[in-house]
Amino acid sequence: MSSPRSAVPTAAAVPSPSAPVTGGSATSSTAPTVAELMDFVRSTARDEVLIASLPLDPDGRTWIRLDGPGGSEAWLIGWPPGTGTGWHDHADSFGAFTTAAGALKEHSLAVRLPTDGWKTLELTDGVDRSRELATGQGRAFGQNHVHEVLNESEVAHAVSVHAYYPPLPRIRRFSRTGAVLRLEQTERPEDWQ
Repeated sequence: MSSPRSAVPTAAAVPSPSAPVTGGSATSSTAPTVAELMDFVRSTARDEVLIASLPLDPDGRTWIRLDGPGGSEAWLIGWPPGTGTGWHDHADSFGAFTTAAGALKEHSLAVRLPTDGWKTLELTDGVDRSRELATGQGRAFGQNHVHEVLNESEVAHAVSVHAYYPPLPRIRRFSRTGAVLRLEQTERPEDWQ
């Protein structure tokens, strides 16, 4: 998998769609709800002019940072054929993403990982989930959602819209061999902005 060309965070138990998201510097009265983040990524994914403005690179992911609702962090991301994020989470942030063009595949883990103090975990059977996200399809995710997102096409770019709240404090990156998940590194905003 190739590295991103600009700065790409990627997309965790889902709070109720109408519950305000708390944390970060915004107060709960101004924080967006999960439903608002999902509405934002869906409506943004339908903006054909914006989608067409994203430069696509055949060798690596590209992105444009967007203003999300209620102080959220949002990104428009281009995915060349055969690229992906690798396994990661978004720490204390949660949000939503939608495929705006092409198709993406998400592999995720139906398990809550410890937040700190570990380097290697053995996963139990039955925690793996996979979903195809064609154009117009998306999902919301809660805090500490562990996943990888891939463009498995051999010929077509994909484009997606992502929104996170609170703005990403860190991303933990993992490697996986069979049932063993290993924490490889922790990235902070200065690493991708």
